[in-house]
Amino acid sequence: MAVTTPSSGPGIRQGIWALADPKISITSLASMTIGASVAALEGPIDWFWFFILALAMFCMEVAKNAWGDVYDYDSGTDLAVRAEDRTNFSGGKRVLVDALLTRQQTWWVVYLFGGAGLLLGAAIVVFQEPSVFWIGITGLLLGWSYHGPPLQLVYRGGGEFAVLIIYGPVIALATYVIQRHQISMDVFWLSLPLGIFITAFLWVNEFPDHDADKSANKRNLLVVLGKKTASRCLPLIYLSAFLLVVLMPVLTAMELRIWGAFIALPTACLASLWTWQSPMDFYRHKPVQPMALLSFVLYSAGVAMSLHVFGTVFGNV
Repeated sequence: MAVTTPSSGPGIRQGIWALADPKISITSLASMTIGASVAALEGPIDWFWFFILALAMFCMEVAKNAWGDVYDYDSGTDLAVRAEDRTNFSGGKRVLVDALLTRQQTWWVVYLFGGAGLLLGAAIVVFQEPSVFWIGITGLLLGWSYHGPPLQLVYRGGGEFAVLIIYGPVIALATYVIQRHQISMDVFWLSLPLGIFITAFLWVNEFPDHDADKSANKRNLLVVLGKKTASRCLPLIYLSAFLLVVLMPVLTAMELRIWGAFIALPTACLASLWTWQSPMDFYRHKPVQPMALLSFVLYSAGVAMSLHVFGTVFGNV
């Protein structure tokens, strides 16, 4: 096998762009939208600190993608992904496999973007809200442990749960706390279905990588269950999210305000149906991954719309 050398200039920029992966960064913004939407019911949003948090999250996303690419390359999983199984949503960022960056350059991306994210986080803690430190530490430890040692959760069947917690309650609560300086259980409950939706997005993205992950002993839950069983689990994952929405009047003070969340139902049903019908290769002929991405975006938008449109019309019914 020929050894390729990473290019300089445009190649480096292309590698950093691949690690930034704007479509994946939507996950953080979707979670921030939940926290900010509830905070906006109680007072004006401080957009400066909202922007600082968004920038910190973006920097940490890039760093996380970079160290994840190193560990997946070293384990052999990214190298084992067949060309026909590569998609725009799975197979890793492939900056090392495609020789866009060297290992040293990839770690420099981790240091630079991770350092920037930590500095921005420190500014939030020092100048805006000290208590958000503990939420940030939780997110940082889970984010590192997704790929990084010693836990390497994604290799031990715990990655899906880490994603649920980070992109559900952790980011949403951090957003709210920065604005309102206290914890909100309403935000916690509203963000849990979002975390489940984002986990479902991860779930369908693991199908194209199944064979490569299995060969590299990357035992995420999809590898443990197998494609067919995992395809039968996807509707149950979505069902659990929608059941939480149904229970929101009991769990929160939002009551009838959040029924707009069901705007995500059609796309979730389509993703589930297509995955169920062709668990071995749906990603080659059906847009399941974009549908799963759209589902969590629609949930977040539906909740925000419910709180600020339906809520204005109906009030606290």
